[in-house]
Formats: sequence, C-alpha cells, structure tokens
Amino acid sequence: MITRDDIIVRTIVDLPKEQIRKLALLCRRENISRAEAVRRAIDRFLRVSPASDLRPFFGASRTRGNISRHVAALRGEWSRRRPAGRGSRS
Repeated sequence: MITRDDIIVRTIVDLPKEQIRKLALLCRRENISRAEAVRRAIDRFLRVSPASDLRPFFGASRTRGNISRHVAALRGEWSRRRPAGRGSRS
C-alpha cells in the first residue's frame, strides 16, 4: 500500500491486449487500481528474483587478476582444440 511518505515516479509500460484484459479482471476482483496491481506484481517479482542483490558477486574474480586476459586465453585454447572444418564462423 502506498503511503504519503512514498515518492511516486510515473512510468509508461506497453502491454499486450491479453495482459490488459487479464489485469482488468484481476483489478475488478481485488477492487484495486491498475497501478496498484502493477506495484504489487513488481514487489512480488523483486522479492523472489535471485538477481535482486548482486553485491556478493562484485569482485568474484579478484584472485584471477585481469579477467579479460583469462577469457582471451580460454578462447585461444578452445579455437586450438576445435577440429578443422567444425564450428568455423565465416
């Protein structure tokens, strides 16, 4: 529920007609506005989303030094192992 202390930012979302139809049915059944239904859906999504907090992953490759060099070395190794005529991108 929105309180007077919440800061509201208006946004525009394009939805297919079928989603709008189902959203209207939900709003009627729950007796809530379309905006409230969208806010609730976003809250629910953010609670269960595994990507909601990425902070533990920052610096995960710190012990390997420059990760781009490591990736380049792996790609070089993969291309040397690739059998001739397979997987070429021309």
